[in-house]
Amino acid sequence: MNTGELLILLALGLPLFSAAVTYAVGRMPDVRETLTLVSCVVLAVVAISIFMRVGQGEPPELMVAQPVAGLSIAFRAEPLGALFAVMASVLWGVNSLFSIGYMRGKREANQTRFYMCFAIAMFGVMGIALAANLFTLFVFYEVLTFATYPLVTHAGTPAARRGGRIYLMTLVGASVLLLLPGIVGVQAIAGSTSFVAGGLLAGRVDDVAGSVLLLLLVFGAAKAALMPLHGWLPAAMVAPAPVSALLHAVAVVKAGVFTVLKVSAYIFGPDLITELSAATWILWIGAATIVIASLVAMTKDDLKARLAWSTVGQLAYITSAAMLPMASGLVAGGLHMVFHAVAKITLFMCAGAIYVATGASRVSEMGGLGRRMPWVFTAFLVASLGIIGLPPMAAMWSKLLLMTASFEGGHWLTAWALVASSLLGLVYLLPIAFRALFPPIGEEPAREFVRPGGTPGTAVVAVCVAAAACVVLFFLADPLANYLAPIRAVTIMEGAP
Repeated sequence: MNTGELLILLALGLPLFSAAVTYAVGRMPDVRETLTLVSCVVLAVVAISIFMRVGQGEPPELMVAQPVAGLSIAFRAEPLGALFAVMASVLWGVNSLFSIGYMRGKREANQTRFYMCFAIAMFGVMGIALAANLFTLFVFYEVLTFATYPLVTHAGTPAARRGGRIYLMTLVGASVLLLLPGIVGVQAIAGSTSFVAGGLLAGRVDDVAGSVLLLLLVFGAAKAALMPLHGWLPAAMVAPAPVSALLHAVAVVKAGVFTVLKVSAYIFGPDLITELSAATWILWIGAATIVIASLVAMTKDDLKARLAWSTVGQLAYITSAAMLPMASGLVAGGLHMVFHAVAKITLFMCAGAIYVATGASRVSEMGGLGRRMPWVFTAFLVASLGIIGLPPMAAMWSKLLLMTASFEGGHWLTAWALVASSLLGLVYLLPIAFRALFPPIGEEPAREFVRPGGTPGTAVVAVCVAAAACVVLFFLADPLANYLAPIRAVTIMEGAP
């Protein structure tokens, strides 16, 4: 076994090991949580090692099994997947640090099950990130769905169970009725489901067949929450704040848009995407999703609901990037996948920190709270600027690249939808932080803490680390764009298993 194979096995095995150990020491909270954090750090080191090997032109790969001729369980790292793996593993650590403070502060039940499901979900994410073909990706995509279902229903209330039903029915239904037939169609036409440079289907399909397959695969990846398959995402807001952060930043939604990007780059390829009518239709739907979701977000007084609808719109940025006739759109989409993840996990952790400390969950209840929670609301302001796309936040670069690709490709509707979304973001995000930090003169005093001492220290640290990353990544945008460049240059992954 070579080093690359070992790294892939570690990336897949560490989360499962963490889940098993968490179960074994579940009655010892301090040990359980320490081991969770250690697992997060080790997985991040493994993911970064894979990331570096890909950058050096030595992508790790591993063939596990071939249960059916032409369908294999195989793994191969490439730039987009390696970046996704690093993002997910690092943010798992940040979110776990936050979870320790949140779950203890709220005295939540079933904490061992909570950490176990988180770890299994990361097993699914690593499999998705490193999959060498659509069949492998599909297997781990479903692992992620079922691993996160207990997290959505964690509270055990009727509302939580209803949200869980919507979550499971939408995601599993889309996978079975759309994604799986799309994969079968690719296999039937190409004799393989491998991710191939330039697109596996390039030169193999006409506009009709290609458009049908593209629609099946894009809408089958319902975790991307493109309208009309978006309802599961707001419904899942009944889950605790750390779960919302996982769903909206680290794992589930990013697995959806990552799948769309991979399908665009390696199943169809930039040249074929340019020729397909369905790509234009998806761009129109994406533009509508961006604007409608932003408008709905403005109407929500519940903070998590407002952030959820914001996520629906931001995900459509990435789906649109994958459909643009400009190959640079793929790079913009990959960057926005990461930059949005960091900003959105910050916002959801801030929402959780506010709720633990004060019990406030509505925007209308947060006036003046910045006096009591300056670090949390400063972090909320930083992340809000990131979502909007203002400097010096990293998402400014991905939005700029995406707008440029939209204009250059002649897709004015997409470009103006992006502009409108940023302007609407100014309206539904910035006032929250400003009213909390700089309340009007004469406003009633802020709410008292319902938890002695306010927000737990580990939660505050996690929030501040995530907010700082929004700024740090601003200066790393160019190296990351260069790292992702091969996905548009179509020079990698020839002959993938």
